[in-house]
Amino acid sequence: MIVSASYRTDIPAFYGEWFIARFRAGYCRVNNPYGGRPGRVLLRHGVDGYVFWTRNATPFRSALALLSEAGLPFVVQYTLTNYPRPLERAVVAAPRAVDEIRHLAGQFGRRAVVWRYDPILVSTLTPPDWHAANFAELAERLRGSVDEVVTSFAQIYRKTRRNLAAAARLHGFAWQDPAAADKAALLSRLANVAADHGMRLTLCTQPELVTPEIGPARCIDAQRLSELAGRTIAAKTKGNRPGCLCAESRDIGDYDSCPQGCVYCYAVGSRRQALARFAGHDPAGEFLFANAFPGDAR
Repeated sequence: MIVSASYRTDIPAFYGEWFIARFRAGYCRVNNPYGGRPGRVLLRHGVDGYVFWTRNATPFRSALALLSEAGLPFVVQYTLTNYPRPLERAVVAAPRAVDEIRHLAGQFGRRAVVWRYDPILVSTLTPPDWHAANFAELAERLRGSVDEVVTSFAQIYRKTRRNLAAAARLHGFAWQDPAAADKAALLSRLANVAADHGMRLTLCTQPELVTPEIGPARCIDAQRLSELAGRTIAAKTKGNRPGCLCAESRDIGDYDSCPQGCVYCYAVGSRRQALARFAGHDPAGEFLFANAFPGDAR
């Protein structure tokens, strides 16, 4: 079994103490985001490896060292976009993120880290030419540290549209969901830059934009974990949505719990709620956030 921690929130940046406590306990409990009883996820026995999703792994160094000592392979999916503050209110500055990615690659190997330039949001603050220049600068800084960069265009869900509209009114910008031809043109530019810097550009869950130069991403990648483990990790493909090629995994996060304030985020409907939940988090609890099913013992 592969454990995902977590595409629903940033566990390495904010919930490392909880993760370490649960890893030592050997399990955690997870709310069902679709309703019904919570689940129980083993974190040591029967675990083949981990995939972590983060914008700041510095607070998580001791947790990664613990996994390394236990012989459990992991991949860090590290998001670094360097967007203007109206779009990313509280993420760490790009130079710090670059330094951390390079540190992780130096300590655990470049196969242990995947750069995510994700999602691509086209706006008057971040037009296509800005993306091309910004991506090239980041790729240059990360040269030799990563071999893959995952991207996709922002998925405009109802809550995403609402949050983007509010931010646009507050900060005076406009955003758009580009036409498919415009998306393809920008991706081609980014793919060429990535190749020039020793990286392959892959695309997360947007198969209509895949080309021979831009392959589909496997964010939960059993093959990459197998290479890191030095043994075969068998896991069937079980994507989360159409076009997703991720290996089967168990995610241990909760939605509406990341306080970083990225206005395009699909996992947070309300930053106010996320901040309140973060403030009330119990690092000693079995759940990341206790919301037990009626009659279910905590």
